[in-house]
Amino acid sequence: MKTDRRVAGTFAVCGVLAVALLAGMLFCGTASLDPAQVWGVLSGDSVDEVARLIVMDVRLPMAVTALVSGMALAVSGLLLQTTFDNPLAGPSILGISTGASLGVAVVMLAFGGWLGSGLGYYTGILTGAFIGAGAVMGVLLLFSSFVRGNAMLLIIGILIGYLASSAISLLNFFSTQQGVHSYVIWGMGNFGGLTWDRLWVYALTGCAATGVAFLFVKQLNALLLGRRYAESMGMNVRRTRNCLMAVAGILASIVTAFCGPIGFLGLVMPHVARMATGTSNHAVLLPATVAMGGVGALFCAWLSVVCGGGQVIPVNAITPVISIPVIIYVILKGRK
Repeated sequence: MKTDRRVAGTFAVCGVLAVALLAGMLFCGTASLDPAQVWGVLSGDSVDEVARLIVMDVRLPMAVTALVSGMALAVSGLLLQTTFDNPLAGPSILGISTGASLGVAVVMLAFGGWLGSGLGYYTGILTGAFIGAGAVMGVLLLFSSFVRGNAMLLIIGILIGYLASSAISLLNFFSTQQGVHSYVIWGMGNFGGLTWDRLWVYALTGCAATGVAFLFVKQLNALLLGRRYAESMGMNVRRTRNCLMAVAGILASIVTAFCGPIGFLGLVMPHVARMATGTSNHAVLLPATVAMGGVGALFCAWLSVVCGGGQVIPVNAITPVISIPVIIYVILKGRK
């Protein structure tokens, strides 16, 4: 009964925080708008076209992008942490995000001048990100066919990430100054780069991939009890691990393709959900992680706007400040 109240309280707090942060995103921004102007746009009473464009075409898409990104990254991190039985596993630890970054680096630094600007350039970036992440996932799935231990596969993922980072460094070295500048800006992460015609595709794919993760609740709970227990229940552990890795990789690559490599949210938000709910049952933990991920990303997006002094701070400058204390707490708690 006490656990049920704790879980219900967690979801209630997440709901209140999500509404408050969403309102904060709509009423705060780099452009100066009175609260009456914003409310007029939201209620449909305003005829101020500039205010409507700022609220509905800039602030609201940024808030929705942050919400979807946080949910997807948090679920990706939870799947990897359970799969590898490692509290410090995250979407970037297997080199998936780095692989997507390498694909974008190839497009920006090697073919940016050929693609020009506009829709072709944006499509090239998305394609490069998905191909890069898919290539890393393919290599990992290939190794998983004959690597039995989770720890060894985790090390292989880290090594692949280092190789991708090395290739990115070489591309930066041989690229033009303008290309390097564009790639650095992209690598800082940004929730505000999507318009409605692209956002609906992002939201649909992100939510669909997140929904697929709920199909593996029983398998995730079985993995918590160990490999032998899962096998005794008739579960094909290797196939399940590959499926979970694929879902986690797809979630991370979707976010990276549309928003850039967002760090730490996928690593930290599952731990916040565990601490808030006090359970490891994925039937509760998975939806709690979705909620926490959305709230955490909204909070980071709000801070990036409020603390920018008229500009939007890159998301990756905000996430480490919030996430590192949680990581340190998890490490110290694990030692005890």
